Parts: sequence; C-alpha cells; structure tokens
Amino acid sequence: MNWYDLIRGLHIIAVIAWMSGMMYLPRLYAYHTETAPPGSEFDAHFQVWEAKLLRIIINPAMIITFILGLALIYIDATQIRGGYGFLLKPWMLTKIAGIIFLVSWHGFLAGARKKLAAGERPRSAKFWRATNELPFLAAAIMVIAVTTEFGN
Repeated sequence: MNWYDLIRGLHIIAVIAWMSGMMYLPRLYAYHTETAPPGSEFDAHFQVWEAKLLRIIINPAMIITFILGLALIYIDATQIRGGYGFLLKPWMLTKIAGIIFLVSWHGFLAGARKKLAAGERPRSAKFWRATNELPFLAAAIMVIAVTTEFGN
C-alpha cells in the first residue's frame, strides 16, 4: 500500500470538511443576525447549530487536516524529496500563507460565535454573506500552488 497517497487522500477529505464548515458558518451567522433577535427562541436554536458545527465538524476537521498535513511533510522530506528544503519553495510558502489565513479566519469565526451567543451583533448579515467565500478562495489558491509547484 502506498501510505503517502492514502494520507494525501485523507488530508484532502479533511480539508473539504474544514472548508465546508467554514463556508457554511458565516451563512448561519448571516441568517442569525437578520432573523433572530437576542434572547429569542430562534436565537437559541442558532446558537446550538453554530456551536455544533464548530465543535463537531470544523474543529475536528482542522485538527485532522493538520495532523495529516504534518505527516505528508514528514514523508515528503524523508522519503521523497530528501530534505525539508521544499518548505521554502514559493508554492509551499503560498500554501503556508494560506494556512495562516485559514487558521486566523477559523479563530475569527469562533470568536464571532461567542459574540452572537452573548447577544452582540457586531457584524451585519451583508458582511457575513460577503465573506463566506473567503475560505474557498484561499483553498483554491493553495491547491493551484501545490498542484503546479510554481517557482520550483
């Protein structure tokens, strides 16, 4: 069995789950912001849905993505490329920049959930709709960078 391909496939599945959750959560925030006044029964439902999405899908998918990604780096460096020098290639630096953005966005979304649960509405539904595609754009750039290995 080719362990590298298996780990890569599982990594891609985990990334898809992570991105799906991070694209759906801002949509929930948009609906929550515009339809559920703080303290209402609907507000309580949104809080449960948002917390479960983070706790059951987004957070575990991110953790699995990181574990498998680190395993891929290790296998790549020790068995395929003969060292960790590829981590400084432009395509990998692009991926690392994307990872930093996605982790930051993940943290921003988690913080927004806490604010919504506290009855605060610091962002508009329009903001959440305008930003819910950011994870997809970052992932698309990262996939193109890795699959083409530009600057190699």
